Formats: sequence, structure tokens, C-alpha cells
Amino acid sequence: MLVASLGWGTAGVATRAALDQGVPPYGLALFRAAIAAVAVTIFLVVGRRGVPRSHEAWKTGLVMGTSNLAIPFILSNIALQYASAGFLGIMTALIPIMTAGVAHVMLPDERLTTIKLVGLTIGFAGVAVLFLSGDSGLAEGGRPLLAGVLGLVAVLSIAFGGTYAKKFAGRYEPSEVSGIHFTSGALVIGIAMLLLEGVPGSQTGEAWALMSYMALASTFLPFMLFYWMLRHVSATYASMVGYVVPVIAVTAGVVFLDERVGVGIALGGLLILIGVVITDRVEARYARARAGIAQ
Repeated sequence: MLVASLGWGTAGVATRAALDQGVPPYGLALFRAAIAAVAVTIFLVVGRRGVPRSHEAWKTGLVMGTSNLAIPFILSNIALQYASAGFLGIMTALIPIMTAGVAHVMLPDERLTTIKLVGLTIGFAGVAVLFLSGDSGLAEGGRPLLAGVLGLVAVLSIAFGGTYAKKFAGRYEPSEVSGIHFTSGALVIGIAMLLLEGVPGSQTGEAWALMSYMALASTFLPFMLFYWMLRHVSATYASMVGYVVPVIAVTAGVVFLDERVGVGIALGGLLILIGVVITDRVEARYARARAGIAQ
């Protein structure tokens, strides 16, 4: 969980740096997904794994390619043009809360409770503070409302994908699903890029280094670990990487990009994390109870 959080937490900083290098949003998402797809293909070949044959693996991989890669990658890249990496990192803290809501609908053994609803309400109060404060985290300009809406849609898409993957956990190998996930996601992003942005031009060596980092450290490795976690813990618990990601994102943005943490971001982020903590404590209690029943 910590390794995955480090990769996802620094993705926003690397993305903003790559955008500053002139990499277009759709092209950036495509290069990141395509490099990750190559990495997982090499991993499968070295591990002498054949083409996935499981229906659940293909179905889960295709759903995740759209919901947990294409949609959030594109929306996050666009949002990072209007808000800081710390702002978007705080938005990702909503993933556990949003996942709890989606899991209530999709998974019969992960129902919402009153305390979870309290956590969800507090978390979204933090979102309201972020929106109303007008604090984008950028030294100049920014459009926090637009960035926040894009971030919310990305979070909802991730919550759906994570819950869907949990529904079929144990019926597929994580590495096989990752291959389908990255490849199908890259195809969806590539089509969107050609339709909306055109073919990207040549990039600098620094841009390629940033995109390679995002593909390997912020995509390939975290998703492999996330799929592994889904086989051993609940969907809500696996999404608890949302604890660490915003802290890393805010810190990295301040250190590497001279981003600022205003009152709106600090207060909104605090409320969101309180909501996440409440959700996590309830989930941990139910996990212990389920373990006791199983024994």
C-alpha cells in the first residue's frame, strides 16, 4: 500500500512537469499507458505466461482499462492545467469514501452503515470547502471548480472500476488483468487523442523521462500491487491508499513545483481525510469481525 501510494502520490507532480515541457494532455496519457502496457507485456513474457483465457480476466481488464485508466488519466491531465498537484492529490482521498458508496450498490457484503455515511458526508463537506474557497494551489490563476469537477468524475470512475475488480477477485491473475487493463486503456486514449488532439509532436528527453517514471512507478507497479491487494482485502480497504496519496502529492508539489497550500486546501483536505479515517475505522472493524467468523 505504501509503495503504491508513493507512485500515485508523485504522479501529479510528474504530470504537471511534463505538461510544462509541452506534452499535450491526451498525448501524455497515451504515452504513460502505452509504456506501462509494454512493461507488463515484458513481465508476462519473462514469467512465461500465455495469453489470458479467463472470461473474467478479459472482462475485468477491459472495464478497468476504461474506468481506472483512460477516463482518470485524461481528466486528471486536463485538471492539472487548472489546479495544483496537491489539489488533485487531495481529491484522490475521496476514492475510499466513493468506493464505499459504490460497493454498497455492487457488493452485497460491503453495505453502507450510519457511521460510513457520516464519513462520506464529512468528506464531501471538504470538497465543498475546496470548491468555495477558490484556492487552486497555483501561484497564479487556476480554475478550482473546473478542476474539482473533473477530479470528482475521475474519482467516481476509479471507485466503480475498483469495486468491479473486487467483485471478480480470485478469478483472475493480477498480472494478466494488468496487461489487458493497460493495453485496452492505451487504445481508448489513443482514439480519443486522434479525434480531439491530433498526433503529438516530438518530445524532449526530460519529457520522456517524466513519462517513463509515470508509466513504471506511477502506473505499472501501483496497479499490480492494487490487484494483489484486491485478492486479500475488501475493495474499500484496498482503496485506503487514499490516506497517503494526498500527503505525498501536497508535499511533492510544494517541494518540487513551488505550489502553495492555502487555507481552502488545508481545511478541505483535513475534512476529507477525517471522512476517510471514519470510513477506514469502520471497515477495519468489520474486517476483524469477518476474520473472526471465518476462524
